[in-house]
Amino acid sequence: MTGEPIAAWLLALCALTMTQYIAFLRAVNVGKRLVKMDALTKIFESANLRDVKTFIQSGNVAFRAKITNVELLKRKIEKLLAESLGYEVKVILTTSTELAALVKRNPFKRVEVDGSAMLFVSLLASEPMKSPRLPFHSDAENLDVIAIRDNAAFTVARRKKNGWFGFPNLFIEKQLGVDATTRNWSTVKKIVEFVNREA
Repeated sequence: MTGEPIAAWLLALCALTMTQYIAFLRAVNVGKRLVKMDALTKIFESANLRDVKTFIQSGNVAFRAKITNVELLKRKIEKLLAESLGYEVKVILTTSTELAALVKRNPFKRVEVDGSAMLFVSLLASEPMKSPRLPFHSDAENLDVIAIRDNAAFTVARRKKNGWFGFPNLFIEKQLGVDATTRNWSTVKKIVEFVNREA
């Protein structure tokens, strides 16, 4: 085994010893906080993270890293983002295994969904500081939080009087006392599928 086959074998072996993560960035491409996905990829690659890939424009980044200390890795990424973008970006990290398990458990499986409802997952930066009794409701946003598990809150949003769906992130942060970033349930499932295809 020589030359390119050896290099490919070493890269494959290296990937097997790394953990695959997904970074969910809070409030990216909202208002004036704009960043292109290729620029985001370069920022992550500058941290010596491998196999960096982005998924849609809402700030979802898959990568591999040897670092197993999630808090240390999160702070490293947040520091690089602040230096590169000129503003702070909260990062919530999960492993691909953890995210796949979350999707498989599916707290929404008993919820009947039609055109009057949307399903959201709010990924939490840490364990909730508050523990409201479930389910709990927002009258203003017409939301019902039906479950909190695996450092995530699961919300059913129904149409408000103006016809729009409420977005649960600020409500979740206030009720649970932690930073969060929210994605549509269908987006989270697609991210798991995307990561599995690219693995």
